[in-house]
Amino acid sequence: MKRAKKGFTLVEILIVVIILGILAAIVIPQFTQASTQARVSNLKTNLQTMRSQLLLYKMQHDNEAYPTNFVTQMTQYTNSAGTAVATPDATHTLGPYLQAIPANPMSSIATVRVVTDPTATFSCAADAGWYFNSGTGEFRADLTTSAINKTPDGTNYNAL
Repeated sequence: MKRAKKGFTLVEILIVVIILGILAAIVIPQFTQASTQARVSNLKTNLQTMRSQLLLYKMQHDNEAYPTNFVTQMTQYTNSAGTAVATPDATHTLGPYLQAIPANPMSSIATVRVVTDPTATFSCAADAGWYFNSGTGEFRADLTTSAINKTPDGTNYNAL
C-alpha cells in the first residue's frame, strides 16, 4: 500500500494567499487613517503650544509686540525690549519660550515664514512649516490648499 504524501496542494496555498490579500486590503487603509489622525492631532497640539507661547511672550513684554525675529526671540533669553541672547544675564531674564521650533507634522518642515504687515491676509506661496504674522500674532500651519492638505472632514490644515 502506498502512503499519501503530506503537504499542501496548490489550490490550498492559493486560497490562503487570496484570504491574506483580502485581509490586508481591509486593514491597511485603517492604519493609514489612524496615521493621518495622529498627525492632525499632533498639528493641533503644536499650534496650541506655539500660540500660547506667543501670548506669553507678548504678555511678558508688556503687551507691546510679538516677536519679529521669531526663531531667535522664541528660543533664546530676551530682555523687555526683545533683544535675545543665548545665555541669561541680569537683563535677559525672559524666555526661552521654546526649546526648538517643532516641525509641522504634515510637511515635516520646521521653518517659520514671518510676515510683518498687520493688514496682510494669509496666503500660501508653497508648502512650508509655519506662518506667523508678527503684526497680528496670527500663527498657523503653512501648507498649500490642495485636497491632500485637508482633514478627513474637509477642513484645510491652515484653518486649524
